[in-house]
Amino acid sequence: MEEGVEVEDVRTAPPAGLPSTLGGTGWLPRTLGHREEVAAGSLWARCGYRSEVAVLREVLLSDPPRSLASVGDAGAQLMTDPVDPGLLREQSRAIAEAYRRHGVTVHLTSPPSAAPPNVIFLRDLFLVTPEGAVLGRTASRQRAGEERHAALALAELGIPILRTVTGTATFEGADALWVDERTVLVGCGFRTNREGFDVVRECLRHQGVEAVAVPLGPGVQHLLGSVVFVDHRRAVLHRAAATGALRRELSERGYSTVELDPDDEVVRRRAMNFVTLAPGRILMPAGCPHTRRALEGAGIAVDTVEVGEYVKAAGALGCLTGVLRRGEEDGRDAAALNRGPAAVERSAAWRPGS
Repeated sequence: MEEGVEVEDVRTAPPAGLPSTLGGTGWLPRTLGHREEVAAGSLWARCGYRSEVAVLREVLLSDPPRSLASVGDAGAQLMTDPVDPGLLREQSRAIAEAYRRHGVTVHLTSPPSAAPPNVIFLRDLFLVTPEGAVLGRTASRQRAGEERHAALALAELGIPILRTVTGTATFEGADALWVDERTVLVGCGFRTNREGFDVVRECLRHQGVEAVAVPLGPGVQHLLGSVVFVDHRRAVLHRAAATGALRRELSERGYSTVELDPDDEVVRRRAMNFVTLAPGRILMPAGCPHTRRALEGAGIAVDTVEVGEYVKAAGALGCLTGVLRRGEEDGRDAAALNRGPAAVERSAAWRPGS
């Protein structure tokens, strides 16, 4: 529109004699902005979060696709060892039950049989903000196209998609972490490139949020592998993976840290690949007693669940959990988390052949 040109706002003064479809009598103007519509939870589903430690409310998990059974060369599919699909399905069900025990609503999505096997790691495919999702674009050819399956699952849940990463940009959701309510740290490495960071930054800027690029060190998959936030101004750090830039960002914001050495549990069992349920409370991979003692010794409440088959696929709880919503509601506080299952599962099923 040219500067100085005034446009009459027909929303407040419907022209007389026109039918409703042309803005006349019967036309109902849309008065709320997008942010308010999402927050209301009627047209769109309430979603998003601005804290990595706020009470976990809703997650999206994927049923293992049939394509897992046809994986011959694990390394060619970015995995470390062959996966037992049947055992993985058992663990998938147990993980969903573990979340329900903690009052988390679990949404399940069933990928088509031909979906890439790594689609089970939903955290990489999107970032959900309080206004909707940024749909990622995975960096490897093996995972190309997983995004469309995530897009359908999100849409069926009523979560708006604000941005889709395109062009040569790459962005994976496990590289984006809220360090405070106005700032998201975005790990930049071989999974998320600078162009991908720019897409996320622009989307968050419209929500009054700053995105800060944090360079990742060599051999670091995602920012989530370097730091996990466990309480207000408290984080767990992978001692060998945390860069100086990351440490400065945390220090400037007054964070204290619990540092874990790169021992067998952290590196091979993926002990640090856990999910924060509420301030000071986490769900972590079973079979990591040394790490569990270290975290409990630091005052963190720990629950565990077996994820051994996911570990063979080079991921664990943090990778497989698509976080949809966090935050307080209905007067409930973090202590209410252990009052028993309060979740009703809703399913977002992919259409066959899509």
